[in-house]
Amino acid sequence: MNATTSVPSAPTRDARAARAAQVARVALVGDRSPNVTAHRRVPVLLEALAARDGLVLDAYWIPTEDAAAEPGAVRGFDAVWALPGSPYRSEAGALAAIRTAREEGVPFLGTCGGFQHTLLEYARHVCGLPDVAHAENDPGAEDLLIAPLACSLVGHEGAVTLAPGSLAEAVLGSGRTVERYHCSYGPGDPAHLETLRRHGLRFSGTDEAGQARVVELPGHPFFLATLFQPELSGDEGRPHPFVRALARAAVERAAARVAAA
Repeated sequence: MNATTSVPSAPTRDARAARAAQVARVALVGDRSPNVTAHRRVPVLLEALAARDGLVLDAYWIPTEDAAAEPGAVRGFDAVWALPGSPYRSEAGALAAIRTAREEGVPFLGTCGGFQHTLLEYARHVCGLPDVAHAENDPGAEDLLIAPLACSLVGHEGAVTLAPGSLAEAVLGSGRTVERYHCSYGPGDPAHLETLRRHGLRFSGTDEAGQARVVELPGHPFFLATLFQPELSGDEGRPHPFVRALARAAVERAAARVAAA
């Protein structure tokens, strides 16, 4: 009896699309360093998202200098994650990446330095405040939006209260959380924060002193930024809900992109 070899049929277009839709391309914006704990944790978090949640992310690091040199460097990605590790080598690059995600409806998460630069980008490009500055990047500036904190939050852990009905509360499934920080800069002039609010940003999380710690943009598919670092939360094998929510939004965008192709 002659043995026969079974030749699998070519996958259908629908099958190829289904497999492609399972993988989302994510831009990790920041200047990667082995000295930044959050950066070391990212690969482990990505593995956990795939293993635990079936959320497969094809992640690319985009140095801030590259984001500055190439207009639309994050265009075409399914999500943008502005990571800790400031001062960034290029403030302009970080702001350009955040602006692309905001204007083009790309799911976005900004953490620590990403949060600070999210406020800076919105103030300059939406609120008409082109001269506001970040004290870490421009300590001599007269008009500081991001200023040195009265008490450094490096190594600090604290409670954060989330606004009812906010994206942050919905993602977390609770109105209160305890989070870890590693920063010495945060929102400064309260008048500037009120201007950001009037122009559409929502400060949806505050610390025990009432200081802004979470911001989101209503009407955007997914736009969330935190002064704390969810990368440092708990067990490396169990990503923070905010990280899982970004991954889920990215996978949904990838699926929609493939379906429309």
